[in-house]
Amino acid sequence: MSNFELSGSESYIREKSTTLLNSPEGEFLVKFWGVRGLIATPGSNTSRYGGNTACVEIHVGGKRLIFDGGTGLRILGKTWQQLQQPVEAHLFFTNCQSNRIQGFPFFAPAFIEENCFHIYGTAASNGASIKQCLYDQMLQPHFPYPLQVMQSELQFYNLTLDSDVRLDDVIITTALINQTQRSVGYRVTWQEYSVAYITDLNPNAEQIEREQVLQFIKGVNLLIANATYTPPTSHNHDCADLLWQAAMNTALSAGVQGLAISHHHPDDDDDFLDQVQVDVKSAFSEALLAREGLVLAIDK
Repeated sequence: MSNFELSGSESYIREKSTTLLNSPEGEFLVKFWGVRGLIATPGSNTSRYGGNTACVEIHVGGKRLIFDGGTGLRILGKTWQQLQQPVEAHLFFTNCQSNRIQGFPFFAPAFIEENCFHIYGTAASNGASIKQCLYDQMLQPHFPYPLQVMQSELQFYNLTLDSDVRLDDVIITTALINQTQRSVGYRVTWQEYSVAYITDLNPNAEQIEREQVLQFIKGVNLLIANATYTPPTSHNHDCADLLWQAAMNTALSAGVQGLAISHHHPDDDDDFLDQVQVDVKSAFSEALLAREGLVLAIDK
């Protein structure tokens, strides 16, 4: 993948081959552990882009941040088991749908007593807190062990929209992205750099809702946004451009400097996504399709 030269700035986003286990405090790194929407799709035809559901890791200002806990969270947790020291990290959930939380019961570091995890989320559409949602999915008959078997320190925070979480000089701002799904978006700001993570763009949203999203992500160095599609039973590859057009239009309208499109449909195999990648790059040279293992560095 070519480097992304960002106009009007001395910074750039580049693909980087690295491990995030012990990244320096002066780096701003983004790694994709799960890029699939709806349901995990392991298989030979999804091996290049990956079949795990949503999980993005960000190392910034010496902090470990995780966004969403789909099945990609299990793979992330396995790498953290290599660390020879206690882990403290912050997990931010966009909503409580199964593909955002289903990896949490398999997150091995949460079972280690010395670790500490701060867990953030907003109330679900039924009013349940993020703690209640994670707790419920680990009850019988859904899962053999309750949340209480996790020996790490778990601290839960109920977020209010349009609020900030400040972790020293790292600021995480929240906003409602999709009214129907009660999905929250996050903007991570450190020094003069920023990354936005929004996963439920609604192409049919009202104008006022679209304007709010544009203001929230305006001018970020990197926007991570979802592909949009109809339900699985109606998926139609004849309209492939519809998968990425909402994210593309949003990115261009907000003047973002780089775009990573994620949450690929379960039916979209590697060959199909390769063609979408070509179409996306032709429309916006600073855009790409996210894939598992991709690391993007936002550098000075």
